[in-house]
This record gives sequence, C-alpha cells and structure tokens, in this order.
Amino acid sequence: MSKPQRKLATILATDCVNYSGMMENNEQETVIGIKACRNIIEDTIKEYGGRVFNTAGDSVIAEFGSPVDCVNAGIEFQKLISDRNKNIPNHRQMEFRVGVHLDDVVIEGDDIFGGGVNIAARLEGLCEPNCILISKTVHEHIAKKINTIIEHLGEKNLKNMADSFSVFQISPSSDIETISTDEYATDTSLNKKLRLCVLPFRNLNSNNENDDFIDGVVEDIITEFSLINSIEIISNAAAFSFKGKETNISEIQKQFNVNFILSGSIRSSGQKVRVSVELLDPEEGNILWSNRYDRILDDIFEVQDEIVKNVMFSLTGEIEVKTLERMHRKPTDNLTSYENLLKGKRAHHKYKQESHTEAVNYFNKAIELDPDNGSAYAWKACTVGGGLQRGFFKNSDEFNIDNVQELIEKAREINQNDFECYRLLCRIYLGVYRDYEQSIEFGKKAYQLNPNDPRILFGYGE
Repeated sequence: MSKPQRKLATILATDCVNYSGMMENNEQETVIGIKACRNIIEDTIKEYGGRVFNTAGDSVIAEFGSPVDCVNAGIEFQKLISDRNKNIPNHRQMEFRVGVHLDDVVIEGDDIFGGGVNIAARLEGLCEPNCILISKTVHEHIAKKINTIIEHLGEKNLKNMADSFSVFQISPSSDIETISTDEYATDTSLNKKLRLCVLPFRNLNSNNENDDFIDGVVEDIITEFSLINSIEIISNAAAFSFKGKETNISEIQKQFNVNFILSGSIRSSGQKVRVSVELLDPEEGNILWSNRYDRILDDIFEVQDEIVKNVMFSLTGEIEVKTLERMHRKPTDNLTSYENLLKGKRAHHKYKQESHTEAVNYFNKAIELDPDNGSAYAWKACTVGGGLQRGFFKNSDEFNIDNVQELIEKAREINQNDFECYRLLCRIYLGVYRDYEQSIEFGKKAYQLNPNDPRILFGYGE
C-alpha cells in the first residue's frame, strides 16, 4: 500500500445561512440564487489561486497555497454577495459563513482529507453570517498583510474537538461601511467613480475553436479599462460568471451596481474578423454607443484600443491617453504567438497539475514563435512559481525559483511597462526571499502602472 501524500494547505469552507429554510419556502428561487452565489464564490476562489475540491448544495470547500490569498478570496466574494443582496428583495437575499484554517492535509487524487478540512468546517459552523472566522495559525500568517479589521474572539470549543481554539473574525461588510463613513466623511458622491462591466463577447462562429481567443480579447479589454483611474471595472471572475448564459441587463445592474455595461460579439473567417460592440445604460435601457469593426486578425490590438477609447469618450467626454499607450504593452506582433499565450493563460487558470504542464507548453510555444513576447515569459514565470508552490512541479533544472526570476527579468527587459512583471516580483521577494523593502518597491511600481488590479492591491498591501 502506497504511503499517503501530505502537504500544508489553507482550507476554506463556506455555506449559506438558513439554506434548508429557504428551500422549503421557495425551492425554485433558492436554486437560482444559490447557483448565482456559487458562481461568484467559485470564480473568485479560482481568481485568487484556489481550487474547489468539494461541493454539496450550498457548501463549497477549497484549498489554497497561501493563507493571504485564501482570506482575500473570502473577503472578496463576501463583498460581492453583499453587493448582490443590496439589489434584490429581502426574502431572496443569501448570506454566507466562512471558516479558514491552515494545517497538514492528506491528498488522495483530487480529494483532500484530514484535520485541516474538519477544523475549517467547524469554524464555518461557528461563524456569524457575512463574516469570516479564522484560526490562530491563519491569523499569524496574515496579520499586518491584509488591510482589514480582525477581531479576536478568544477561545472557542469546536464540535467534536477536544481542545479549544483561539479564533479571529473578519467582517468584510463592516469594513466597507467604516471606510465610507469614517475615512471619507465628506460627500463622496461628488467623487464617485463610474462602474463598468464588460460582459464576455459572444462567439458567432459555428464551432468553439475560437473561444480562447475571444475570451482573451475581452480579458485584454478589461485590463485596459483597469488602467484608467476615473472608472471602476468589474473583475474578470465576476464578468465571466455570465458566460454562456442568457443575461438580463437589469439583473446585472442590480447585482454589481454598475452604471454601464459593454457587450459584443466576434465572428472570424480565415484572416478576417468582425467585432461588434455596444455600450448600454442598464437603468434607462438605452444603447449609448455602438460600432462594428471589420478588420484582419492582425489588427485585433488596434480594435481593442479603439473600443476602450470610444467607450471612455462616451462616458467622460475625454480620454486618458497616457494610460492607453498600447505600443508599450502590446504583447506581440505575431498573432499565433498571441493565441498560444491566451491558451496558456486559460490552462493556467484551471489550477491543476496537468493543466499547469499544458500551460507551460503553450507559453514555450508562444516564446518560440516570438522570442520578444514579454507576456509569455511573465505568465510562464507565474505558472512555474505557482506550480512549485502547489506541488505540481518538482524542483528541477527546468522548474526552480531561479528559473522564475530569470523569466521575469527577461519579460521586464522586453517590456518595462508590464505590470504583471512587477506584481510577480513583489510576490517573489516577499514570499521567497523575505526582502520586504525590495518587495515594496516592486509592488509600488506595479501599483503605479495599474492601480485597479485587485491582485496588485492585495500583493502591495501585504
């Protein structure tokens, strides 16, 4: 009998408060609601590098390599669900409890067992609605690394556990209220940023071969908007939760409290591509601006820029040209290299051992096709670093932290304005080298280049 595999992991457990009662009252509405909330939770977990390994009805259990990423994911989806609740009737609102614990766990295939999982589930059972309850070991790893209020609740007895546990509580919704009432006591409505949601574009081709390409184009557009200080952009994870679904514009507006929605479609034939987009005012139901671009595929980057510029002009009457200097960030002139980059990013975000290997192969192909594709080096570094941390890769000549550093430096050499490079350097110097001053410098540079990316905000905040 083979020896069981073990590793240190941060476990997050969450479930819906009074789910059984809601099912009794209105089963159909409850099923619709729990699916919407589960999408928010699971997409956010993936965005922060976690992996869902167990679900049942209203409950989700996930593992993370980092306690900081785990708690930040919990904070993020609790805030998103809180925003959703503000715009639906009281009887349809859903509240979640979250428990987080760091411990040694046993791995069997895709499943995880052990005390770490049990304790996270017990903490979740004690947690107040809309809050996050963390153990002492988690608190020791995240203290002073997360910009939030953490309340010590003292010693608690957990069900079927002999020893008592020191526990701490985070209340994400309370943090929002504190910031809005205390830190900004003046009338913030005068300075409120416009909120924009970019929905996944529809693939009008008869097959799904272009899905990765189309999703990559939309993600790049979202990234471009995130570089603009005067607006707030809904994250990739939240926006892509609507992919493949019939979308009700007013529901999206209520769920995310957005002012505007950008939707579109892409159809390609050979080297020709047609991109159709429209900017919507969800409150009035009006189309504010629309356009159709008939181009060749090699011009797709210019089309992305035109979309961003035209949308910004429609919203604000002006364009922050300094943030749209695409020539300094354009990943490659080789479209096939770009397509391999997008496929690699897709595989990376599945967070599985086989998909990480697949992602590295795609990035290697992108680099082979264009040795000056800086983004491919940066994303390969992210995949290798994450794979080493999660145990997907064994330390070797190809996969090691020095190799990650070399890849990032190569990406930075090619493109000094790639915020991904500085974001990754910030994490490496903090988590691997423990060089806090250098980590802060890289985090500051990433923040200057992109002040709206949540991964940068959390990394710099650490």
